[in-house]
Amino acid sequence: MSCTLCTSLAVALLWLHPPVTLVTVPADRVPLLDGSTFQAQLCSQEMLAVMFIIPRCGECMRLTPEYEEAAIRLQGAGGLAKVDCSVTPQVCGQYSVARYPTLMTFRNGEQAGTYEGSYSAASIVRYIRKESNPNSHEIRSLEQLETFTKDADAGIVGFFEDRRNPNLPRFLRAERSLEIYRFAFTCVPDILDMFNIDKAGIVLFRPAHLQSKFENSTLRFSGSISVTQIKKFIQRNIFGLCPIMSLENRRTLRQKDLMTAFYNVDFKNNPRMTSYWRNRILMVVKKFHDAGEKLNCAIADRREFSFELSEYGIETMSGEAPAIVIRTTKGHKYVMREAFTRDGQALERFLSQYFSGKLRRYFRSQPIPPKNNSAVQVIVADNFNDIVNNQETDVMINFYAPWCAPCQTLDPEYKDLAEKLVHDPHLVIAKMDATSNDVPAPYEITGFPTIYFVPMESKHAPTLYKGDWHAKDILGFLQDESSHRLIIGSSGKQREKTEL
Repeated sequence: MSCTLCTSLAVALLWLHPPVTLVTVPADRVPLLDGSTFQAQLCSQEMLAVMFIIPRCGECMRLTPEYEEAAIRLQGAGGLAKVDCSVTPQVCGQYSVARYPTLMTFRNGEQAGTYEGSYSAASIVRYIRKESNPNSHEIRSLEQLETFTKDADAGIVGFFEDRRNPNLPRFLRAERSLEIYRFAFTCVPDILDMFNIDKAGIVLFRPAHLQSKFENSTLRFSGSISVTQIKKFIQRNIFGLCPIMSLENRRTLRQKDLMTAFYNVDFKNNPRMTSYWRNRILMVVKKFHDAGEKLNCAIADRREFSFELSEYGIETMSGEAPAIVIRTTKGHKYVMREAFTRDGQALERFLSQYFSGKLRRYFRSQPIPPKNNSAVQVIVADNFNDIVNNQETDVMINFYAPWCAPCQTLDPEYKDLAEKLVHDPHLVIAKMDATSNDVPAPYEITGFPTIYFVPMESKHAPTLYKGDWHAKDILGFLQDESSHRLIIGSSGKQREKTEL
C-alpha cells in the first residue's frame, strides 16, 4: 500500500495507535508491530526496515540479537521493526514473505528492497545506511578515484560523458539492486580519457591487497549496457578468483560450491605471508579454472572461523599452512587430509580427486551409540543411512538441539509415543542431535525441534511433521501416514488405523 493511498487511513491509525518510537531502543530494542501499527509506521517513516519472523525459527533466533545491535547503531538513521507472521499473517501475505527470517526495507510507504546479506549487525547497518542514502558516489577528480579504488573492498565505477548519457540511469538502477557492493560514477573528461572510454563504460576495480599475477586488477564490462547485464557482470566477477571470506559475505559466497582455505589471514599485520599462501592456492586454482572446472575459492582467517572448523573435524591447526575444505550448495563437505605443500602438489591431488568424483564426503558425526533398550533410537551421522534409509521400516526422526527449550518440552511426549510403539517392528522412533551431526539432504532444518516421517517406500521424500507435540497428536499423524497397521501397547496387538 503506497503512502498516497494510505494517507487518510494513516491519520486514523496514528490517532488510534501513536507511532512507535523506532529510534529509541528499550529493553525490547526493536518494536513488534501488528497489522494496524505496521501500516501507521509504513506511512509515517520515510525509511523503515522490517524483519519478518515466526516462532521456533532457528535462523530468526540467530538474526535477532544482530538486528537489535543494528538498531542501537542506527539510532536516528532509520527505523527498524519486526512482524511476527504467525500473529499477523495478512501483512506477511501482502508482501509474499515465503521464508524466515526475511528483512525488507520500505521507503515512503513503498517496498524498496529485500536484504540478502549476512546475519551480522555490521552488514545490516551498512545495508540500511546505503538504503537511507541511495545516491551513488560521484567522483569529481583523479584523487577521489584513487581514494575510492584503494578501499579494502572491490568497487564498481561507471564512466559517462555527461549526466545526460542514457546509460547512467541504468547504472544507478543496477546499483540499487546490488546495495551491498560499492558503486561510484564519474563524468570527468580527463578520467574518461585515461581509461580510453568515449561515451560510457564500466570498470570493476579489485582491492590492491588482493591483486596478483593470476588475474587482472581491473575488469571492463563489455556488451550492451543494461541493468540485467550489469548485474550479471558484477555478480560473476565481484569476488575474483580467491576473495577473503568474512562473517559478512560467507552467505553470499556459499551460494555456489566453495573451496575454503583456513589459515592466519591478516593483510594488516602480516601481509607478506598472507599473500604468500594465497598465491600458492591461486597457482593451483587457476590451473583448474582455465581447464573449465567449476569451483569457487576463498581464504578465511582460521581465528575468525574457529567455531566452524569443528564442522570439518578440524579440532586443532598447527603450523602456518592452510587447511583446505570444500562445501557444496547441497551441503556436501570434503576435507583435504594430506598436509598442504608449498609446491601445490597436495592441493592439486585433492582437487583432481574431487573433480573426478573419487573424493569421499566428510560427515561430522558423534560416535555410534551402543545398543540399548531405549524406545527412542539415537541416530548419528555415521548410522543415519543404515537406520533411517532402511526400506523395511518407517522412521520418525526428531532433529533437536541440546540447548533448545522447546525440544525439552517435546522430549517426554516423544518418549511416551515411542514407548507406545516400541513393539512395532515396522516403525522406528528416533532422534538426532543436529548440532553435533551433519544432516543429509533432502532434510531441511530451519529450527528446533524439526520432525520428519520417512516411509519405507519413499526414503527420498520425507514428510515434515507440522502438528502439535502431544503424543496423541503425533500418533494420529502416524495413523494416517504409516505404511502398515500400527502395533500399539505392551501387548503388541495390531490395530487397524480406523481403531486408533
